[in-house]
Amino acid sequence: MDTKESRDSKVQTYVVNDDATDHQMDELDPTGVLVKPKWRGTDVDKMDMEVLGRHQVLRRNFRFLSMLGFGSTLICTWEILLGNILFISTDGGTADLFWGYIVVLIGVGLTYASLAEMSSMAPTAGGQYHWVSEFAPPRYQKFLSYIVGRLHDSLTKLPQLLTTHIGWICMTGWQAGLLSVGFLVGTIIQGLIVLNNPSYVFERWHGTLLVWAITAFCVIFNTILAKRLPAVEGVVLTIHIMGLFAIVVPLWVLSPRATANEALLTFSNGGNWPTTGLSAMIGLLTPMGSLCGFDCAVHMSEEVEDASRTLPRSIMWSVYLNGAMGFIMAVTMCYTLGDLQELVKTPTGYPFIQVFYNATNSYAATNIMTAIMIITLTACCLSEVATSSRQLWSFARDRAALNAIVSLGVVSLLSSYYITIACLVWRRLRGEPLPPRRWSLGKYGLGMNIASLLFLTPIWFFAFWPLSTPVEPSTMNWAVLMYGAVIIWALVYYFVWAKHSYVGPVTVVKRDL
Repeated sequence: MDTKESRDSKVQTYVVNDDATDHQMDELDPTGVLVKPKWRGTDVDKMDMEVLGRHQVLRRNFRFLSMLGFGSTLICTWEILLGNILFISTDGGTADLFWGYIVVLIGVGLTYASLAEMSSMAPTAGGQYHWVSEFAPPRYQKFLSYIVGRLHDSLTKLPQLLTTHIGWICMTGWQAGLLSVGFLVGTIIQGLIVLNNPSYVFERWHGTLLVWAITAFCVIFNTILAKRLPAVEGVVLTIHIMGLFAIVVPLWVLSPRATANEALLTFSNGGNWPTTGLSAMIGLLTPMGSLCGFDCAVHMSEEVEDASRTLPRSIMWSVYLNGAMGFIMAVTMCYTLGDLQELVKTPTGYPFIQVFYNATNSYAATNIMTAIMIITLTACCLSEVATSSRQLWSFARDRAALNAIVSLGVVSLLSSYYITIACLVWRRLRGEPLPPRRWSLGKYGLGMNIASLLFLTPIWFFAFWPLSTPVEPSTMNWAVLMYGAVIIWALVYYFVWAKHSYVGPVTVVKRDL
């Protein structure tokens, strides 16, 4: 282990002019990347980085409010709920939207509380794949971490086997999430064009070009203006909150409303499944898709000041804020959607656009209401690029159709959550000590961890199902094929190459400091 003197001897210093007023000593870490002292965080941050075996190469310019804005605007719960309303219009209906949202909100609350506690134990951009590397049974650490990080001798080779698995799954989840939001923005713009110009022919390749344009904008912004991201998140958070009321108030005032019995107690089975219960389970993809991804803050942890305390608080407050806003939108949709059979036939491709127009009978009002969603979802893309790039960077540091896209993103992230929390449960059941943390679930930790696993199991299973029967190539949920292909490729890649070069995060952790 390095002594303090030997570590200090590796650090170079030089003098720079800071703000043209005074001179300040800045440090180059051993990788040669400059981070000014004012951006290195608190003493606790510095200790955490030392314990985790990492160097501070990113500016810690996020604080609680900017991270709350980051998490809330990235998830965009009420906006994603509207964008994916077609799924539950087909399977489950408004009653499934109402009751399913409540069940899912409770379940994700347990899940993210478990992840929030781990973020306080190890605040690292690697997130799930680091935690699996540290908390998994020693025999499986490296392999699981690798796979979870990529989708987010037998005693030494099998540990290599478990950490790599988590990396692949987590990375796949965030890349698919970025694609799904970009797809939403691009095709929502197409939907508006259809509404305003009925002669326009809806071509799929037009949507693809729009998706590329949105993604390119977000990548360029994160490349050139990354330092401005915290300020942008604050502005977008305001639009995110005010925009909700700019939409729900006109809907409540102008739309014909369903009765309580129709809105809250009538389930539908538009997918022609054998039972309405099965249809309702498949329809849960809508609320789950809108409440999935609050671990985004974790992957920004090395840019957060006082991360071990700020991260868990920002994660949970993002869940509370977005969960409440999403519930308001879910109730609004339950009462104002109208005829579901007619909505799924809308030429815009998005039932919510038709709902806006049916309520206002105004192209201008519909355009403005939809534009609010386009702005917030584009901001979501900005944050998605930031999160997915940090997660991929962290993984590399250790060398290592809409329904189908949404499903792939959901099942990939849920897989990473499941494996990570299962490793924590294993550790707790064995009575092994956990790392110190400043945000803890206390004596309820084990029970909440187990409850979250029980919730995730059926949600993960039904996320692979198509929306309707009979299943044809055009209606098939290809997420199962893409997910399976990623796992198979990760396994082949691991055994052929990665197991000889991938270094699990646990190898550099120094918990004895």
